[in-house]
Amino acid sequence: QVQLVESGGGLVHPGGSLRLSCAASGSIFSIYGMGWYRQAPGKQRDLVATITSSGSTNYTDSVKGRFTISRDNAKNTVYLQMNSLKPEDTAVYYCNVDLLTVAKIRINYWGQGTQVTVSS
Repeated sequence: QVQLVESGGGLVHPGGSLRLSCAASGSIFSIYGMGWYRQAPGKQRDLVATITSSGSTNYTDSVKGRFTISRDNAKNTVYLQMNSLKPEDTAVYYCNVDLLTVAKIRINYWGQGTQVTVSS
């Protein structure tokens, strides 16, 4: 069994900052890619940022220069630092982890989601 626990969402004014965390625990042998996705009301879930096991990152254009994804491999945790937040960043944010279990089964997991609301 593997669990993903997200934290850090909330309400923030435009121009403010938030830091999301997603910690993976359980029967984990190794973790490959980790990432963050978001889903606004009435819209599909879209990629925000990803990070490989070696630290290579990828961002959707709308967040480049404002968001930073990072990971702590010792803690099996991925972070998303969000600065200069805009109302259009409002969404439920989901972490995604691609990992190998101790049973050597490769599985893709989703976090439970955390609400980010940017509003004055």
